[in-house]
Amino acid sequence: MKKLIALTICLITLNVYSQHGDQPYKVTLIRAKPGALLELIEVIKSDIDNYQNYQQYKPYLLRHSQGDHWDLMVINPIESLESYFSQENFGKRTKSKSIEKSYGDSYFDLISSQEEAIVLGPHIEPFEAAVSDFNLFHIEIFTALAGKQTELLKQRKMENVFYSKFDHRPNFIFTRVFGPSWDIFTLGWYEDMHDFAGPEISFEVEDQAAKDAGFEGVNFIGSYLRSLILKHHDTLAWKVN
Repeated sequence: MKKLIALTICLITLNVYSQHGDQPYKVTLIRAKPGALLELIEVIKSDIDNYQNYQQYKPYLLRHSQGDHWDLMVINPIESLESYFSQENFGKRTKSKSIEKSYGDSYFDLISSQEEAIVLGPHIEPFEAAVSDFNLFHIEIFTALAGKQTELLKQRKMENVFYSKFDHRPNFIFTRVFGPSWDIFTLGWYEDMHDFAGPEISFEVEDQAAKDAGFEGVNFIGSYLRSLILKHHDTLAWKVN
């Protein structure tokens, strides 16, 4: 019942707010040192449990399941770029074990690689409702071809319109402000693998849904996407509670 209520709230909210908005987030992709993953998870979980001491919004930790080369993703909503990078708030975060660390800190003894990004994404209310109450996440990371950033964002929004035509939740969309080499990532949210598999619908329904969303047809969604991107990483991840 709790998940049904949360799902209803999320869908209602997403009808009001775009799946892509102007809420800033810090996203960190981490690959642990071999043998250090479980220790690293505990370090990050400690900061999440005590996040009120460091920042306004709670970070969320996702653990890679299959498909990409990182181990952990930390998604951290931030109040504003000005506030987040203020001297006062930066000083608070440096007291954490993992959220803000200086070059050469002992935290990096647990890290093989780490990539940080500042992105813009959905409004905080639907994001927190979804990530708090669901456990499995489908993450797709895209690097656009030259001159195709705007069209790639349009394609991602079209795919959400496609999903809205049948029983499938839309993806949250995040666009790069600065940091990484990629341009966009999307986050889909599910209860489990059965939920991820989606509803059984006929080709005719899918094809009409695709055309209603602006595609030539359901068989053209993938090829259109491929015409816009240089790279694509596709990953499943579970939330770490």
